[in-house]
Amino acid sequence: MKKFWDSPTGNPHPTKTALGGAPELARSDNVQPTQSVVPASVQLGSVTISPATVLAPMAGVTDTVFRRFIRNLGGCGLIMTEFTSADGVLRAKDQKAKRYLHFYEDEHPISAQLFGSDPQVMAEAARIVEGLGFDLVDLNLGCPAKKVVKCNGGSGLLRDLPRIGSIFEAVRAAVKIPFTVKFRAGWNDDEIVCVELAKMAEDCGLCAVALHARTREQGYSGNARWEWIAAVKDAVKIPVIGNGDIRKPEDACAMVEATGCDAVMIGRTAPANPWIFRQIQQYCERVVRPSSYVVRESGFGDGQSPANDGYDEPSEADRYEMIRTYFQMLIEEELPDATGKMKQFASWFTHGVPSGAGLRKAIYESKAAPEILGRVEEFFEARLQPV
Repeated sequence: MKKFWDSPTGNPHPTKTALGGAPELARSDNVQPTQSVVPASVQLGSVTISPATVLAPMAGVTDTVFRRFIRNLGGCGLIMTEFTSADGVLRAKDQKAKRYLHFYEDEHPISAQLFGSDPQVMAEAARIVEGLGFDLVDLNLGCPAKKVVKCNGGSGLLRDLPRIGSIFEAVRAAVKIPFTVKFRAGWNDDEIVCVELAKMAEDCGLCAVALHARTREQGYSGNARWEWIAAVKDAVKIPVIGNGDIRKPEDACAMVEATGCDAVMIGRTAPANPWIFRQIQQYCERVVRPSSYVVRESGFGDGQSPANDGYDEPSEADRYEMIRTYFQMLIEEELPDATGKMKQFASWFTHGVPSGAGLRKAIYESKAAPEILGRVEEFFEARLQPV
């Protein structure tokens, strides 16, 4: 049987929305063709990331099932866990933290992202993460959620650079695996600290920095300010990972050209278009600079040809295989929230499907995961039967 990762998915692009709801659809049609290509690899300390693309950590999204789902599609160099409380990691009975940090051997290279404000707690949690076999550990300084910020975690720490420096030093001294940080540009437009923070990270021995080019005040609204990524790249010698407003392959190459960043990180686009990483790789191989890549052509299972954009677009059969495979993976993993996950992802996965509203309604009205999978199979098999 053809696996879903042998064929590409669709290309909806989410913008200006929290992950809890259906994404708006947009295309960055004003992005011009570039001569830049997403690097084939980037070195983060002792770990080689190839290609230089990263799945951003996303609460409620990047669990082990979704990470393996993305990994099996190809084209993603590094995957990351959901952001995990350092305090929770130290509490032996914290089942949520244990679930967040569960991973399989086929997920390497993988980074564990932690958040917290106590340097010693962060250091001890990082030691535990290293002992679990993670390849890298990352500090979250970007989450804008009020419940995290009020505990001085995530982007709440952006107003306390001395505390961040203490965390950098404590964690760096505690582990041997590469240590990185993901942060926002600042609290608001009047408090931009990204360059200063990146220099501090470099001075403290961190192996890379990832900048989501928005402020905490922006949340996920407005446009990412790629010029901030460029400023950070100019300020430090360690690798810089750019994040924000990459909705299609052309955007990834445009970010590299505009900022000089060493890798790109993709968050909210990935649940709506799980093939985005593979499409970036195809675009670089086929269009921008074919000689920079070893071409690994793998076309559609149904004989379709590449899109005019230089990367594969899905057929309805491809999308069906993608949805069914992800839902089957959720059931097999026996996650306690598998039914809720299916309903959550249905709003992303069914965009662009003709009569998709009816399928979403059937999914939302279902009571259990096997029933949801059955509704999906009934819907698509009826549509895909030869006339």
